[in-house]
Amino acid sequence: MTVTSKCIFDFKLPLSGFSFFLSQIIFYEDKNFQGRHYECEGDCAELASHFSRCNSIRVETGCWVAYEKPNYGGYQYMLMKGEYPGYQHWAGFNDCIRSCRMVPPYSGGYKLKIFERSDFGGQAMELEEDCPDLRERFHHGDVSSANVVEGYWVLHEHPNYTGRQYFLRPGEYRRFSEWGSPSPSMGSLRRITDLN
Repeated sequence: MTVTSKCIFDFKLPLSGFSFFLSQIIFYEDKNFQGRHYECEGDCAELASHFSRCNSIRVETGCWVAYEKPNYGGYQYMLMKGEYPGYQHWAGFNDCIRSCRMVPPYSGGYKLKIFERSDFGGQAMELEEDCPDLRERFHHGDVSSANVVEGYWVLHEHPNYTGRQYFLRPGEYRRFSEWGSPSPSMGSLRRITDLN
């Protein structure tokens, strides 16, 4: 028997660079979009009451970040529009998804300043484009703090956009732990540009 749950949340977006857009993601307990499923149309800090495991995901619209733990903690997975028939397809480490966050539509510019040390200290570099290998451009590869001036970004643990992922939205991050990383060692970063 298939059981469907649904959540809809109200959200408010700043007017500059944004437009109203309804996003939808569907989580399935079993691989290949089988078993119980849960439809979500907004941020959800706790998904465990809706399903016990997540083995496939369908992103109908929008761009999402799924989290391994409740309250937007643990491993982070960027999910663009499309189908993910098994957790390996979103680079998942297991079948555990416990919270999710919608990336709001955005049509502005992109600017990120990264720093070698906490509290915006040490060597700094400003980026407006993707960087497949931070160690080639940012000598140490350690990113201990960041200031996202414009746009949404993903930091990756390893070069060429591989390894653990860390979602950054506009704002200041004084320490790497504020974006969920256990270490300042980063290999690459990219802009989130496919938000529709």
